[in-house]
Amino acid sequence: MGDRWQLLDRPAEYRAVRTALTNSEGGGAVLVGAAGIGKTTLSKLVTSALDAPVRWVACTESSQAIPLGVFAPWIAPTASRDPIALLGSARENLLAEPHTVIGVDDAYLLDKLSATLLHQIAVDRAAPIVATVRTGEPVPDAVTCLWKDGYLERVELRPLTKQQCVALVETVLDGTLEGLSADVMWESSIGNPLFLRNMVEGAVEAGTLTEVNGVWQLRGPTAVPSGLVSLLECRLARFGEPVMDTLKMLALYEPLDIDVLADLVGEDAVDAAEISGLIRTSSDGRSVSACFSHPLLGDVVRRRIGTAAARKRRGRIVEMLRDQDLSIASHRIRLAQLCVDSGQAIDNDLLITAAKDAVALSNLPLGERLARAAFERGGGLSAAEVLCRAVLWQGRPQEADDILADFDPDRLDQLELVQWGIPRASVLFWSVGDVARGHEIMALLGDRVEHPALRLVIDAANAAIAVHENKITEGIEAAERVLAEPSPPKQAIDWAAFALGLSMPIAGRGADFAPIAARSRSQQKTTDGMIRDMVRYGDVMALTLVGDLDLAEQRAAEYSEFSSCAQFLGWAIAKIGCSAVATYRGRFREAITSFEQALAALNAESALPWKLPAQLLLVRAYAALGDAAEAERVLAEADEHTGPQLALHEPQRMIARAWLAASSGSQHCAVELARKAADIAHSAGQYALEAEALHHATRFGDRTVARRLAALVGRAQGPVVAIYARHAAAFERSDTHALAAVSVEFENIGLLLSAADAAAQAVPIHDHAGRRRLSAQAAARALDHAARCDGATTPAIQAAAHPLPITDREREITALIARGLSNREIAERLCVSVRTVEGHIYRACTKLDAADRDQLATLIWGDLTR
Repeated sequence: MGDRWQLLDRPAEYRAVRTALTNSEGGGAVLVGAAGIGKTTLSKLVTSALDAPVRWVACTESSQAIPLGVFAPWIAPTASRDPIALLGSARENLLAEPHTVIGVDDAYLLDKLSATLLHQIAVDRAAPIVATVRTGEPVPDAVTCLWKDGYLERVELRPLTKQQCVALVETVLDGTLEGLSADVMWESSIGNPLFLRNMVEGAVEAGTLTEVNGVWQLRGPTAVPSGLVSLLECRLARFGEPVMDTLKMLALYEPLDIDVLADLVGEDAVDAAEISGLIRTSSDGRSVSACFSHPLLGDVVRRRIGTAAARKRRGRIVEMLRDQDLSIASHRIRLAQLCVDSGQAIDNDLLITAAKDAVALSNLPLGERLARAAFERGGGLSAAEVLCRAVLWQGRPQEADDILADFDPDRLDQLELVQWGIPRASVLFWSVGDVARGHEIMALLGDRVEHPALRLVIDAANAAIAVHENKITEGIEAAERVLAEPSPPKQAIDWAAFALGLSMPIAGRGADFAPIAARSRSQQKTTDGMIRDMVRYGDVMALTLVGDLDLAEQRAAEYSEFSSCAQFLGWAIAKIGCSAVATYRGRFREAITSFEQALAALNAESALPWKLPAQLLLVRAYAALGDAAEAERVLAEADEHTGPQLALHEPQRMIARAWLAASSGSQHCAVELARKAADIAHSAGQYALEAEALHHATRFGDRTVARRLAALVGRAQGPVVAIYARHAAAFERSDTHALAAVSVEFENIGLLLSAADAAAQAVPIHDHAGRRRLSAQAAARALDHAARCDGATTPAIQAAAHPLPITDREREITALIARGLSNREIAERLCVSVRTVEGHIYRACTKLDAADRDQLATLIWGDLTR
């Protein structure tokens, strides 16, 4: 991997250094920056491109102890020991060749005599100089004067941007880096190229950075390899034991309240560590905390702490923290971690609460670890319930079911029944697919639980189940009743919002979901972070389906902010929301990249059912770009998620198939599938999706759905359905003025590919009427919008781009010929006779003067992959 690391372009800094070195008046540059920032690499990159000899010297702490130590190779053996004579000899030999460039690496380590020589050369403009200096280190006055007095240009090298870091890592790994992993790497390396390289190589070596379906994911702690350890330990070696004592405490518990840290190691030690730049402080308005100035320092310091010493130190920290405010979730989680790691006693209720906190933050691996520790310490059903949820979300349903299977419901009270029954029913219903058994458990709870608050939790969970079975009206009504209660339990609120987030947007009530989403956002604590993330996904889809794409995109970005790789499942759900908005906007390449990252993050031992919405939208993105093969692959993967527990998604599945058919040239089939999607959606009360499916049918060439869309205008909130209806009516009447107007409406709302289709559908109408100029204008508009959608293609756009005197059916049949189908196979696919197919081929050949069916397909479709 080492030979693949490259310095990313730093064009501004490169130009500055090169200009300073090639200045006719001499001079040069001093590159200043942190260790590992790339000073040496950049300076050598510049000098290697110069047509001049370069004399490079590298300063070290050992050379600093020797007068003229780094310039010793240029001192004549016979030179006098007199300092002036030594300076003269070194200078004469250094500059013996004309136009020599002097390069000094780590110039802050120059001894006084060497610094004097460099200063003289600069003052005399005897040779261009390029030197590097590390920030935070004492620099000899003679070197500082080089840029202060204007002899050399000071060039500051700043950390790489996040975009540069990602590009560098993806170049090295030759693959896509998951967004969440990229965030963590960038924050951990602080944009330092050397730190980034060591982090990536260490993580690959440790197996925490791995490739899943073409996406590189960081899972687990970052690993610091020996090379970086040596670099950081050299820095640490300069500090005394009090500072190291401070760092060791912080390495075991970070961030740490500064007053607690001072009580543990002393104020002087804390101040010394801060002044040395090893730690930094921050305030949250209530307290001041200390943490490492660089995240990787903690990993290096932890290597210096043995197991026994670590347990003892953790014990001291635990004693100091037992009296802290445990009403704060982060305090509970970190104290629980510390106690588990050190073997310190901790109240099991506190440990279970910390596990719930971790799950609420979507940190499922941590939640599992803490819940398992509580379960093994006799935490009973309370610990088992949290452990089950943490394991279930991570795609291990059998293990999740086994955790609860040993509990006898006949021995449980009402609260315990709910704690046991809802997670077990969730496992059976969603992940195992045993719908009947899931309903049996929910019925058991309904029969035995009488407490009003607990019954609300059951009702809300049943609402979510009903929604997934495509009983939309029933699910919405049940969830709304729960939320209408004066003070429903938080768990009931979460389940009800989950049910409504998946149902209201597709039912055409996206605007009604806004206050529910706001209530969920304002809730201080959720019972399950993944359910909260699903609710947020519902918020994004509600805004998307009502046509407020700008706010949908803003919310999706806000919901995607996670800080730990352990939150990868929550991040993946949020990323699906971002990808969905990008798909509707027509940013298909962005959507594909995001979807593939999210699906890779959701990879698990058992296929996770919540991958399905992403897969179905991803099919549409691939199909829009004409990549039928990839669309077919994703649709085949989506077909493993079927059954009554996922009936909610059947209209989207049909829409995905319609898009695949359209991208394959089967326009008639695409229309039929879109209509079928609309029928399924209508029967379930998914009126927004019914309208969308009918809109797709219109785009694929259906002129019969205008009345049906008009009837949906009053049943779906937002302006989108009304625009769909106007589009269908305009297309049915062949009204080019109305098609042009509706194209503008689609563009204004952000649906660019729909705008392209509306414009494209006017092209053949203008052609038929002989309006060539208007036809060209409509085609240009359609193709411009298609280009803005990453070159997307649809049947209407294809027809506008290649206007031919053939019918839609003839075009569809020639597309199937281009894909290698025989006349009989085409007839079977289109449900017509072979003679009908042959007749269409004959008429198309006559129109285009084609000799045979193969030439006909080539004329229309070119090199379409078979």
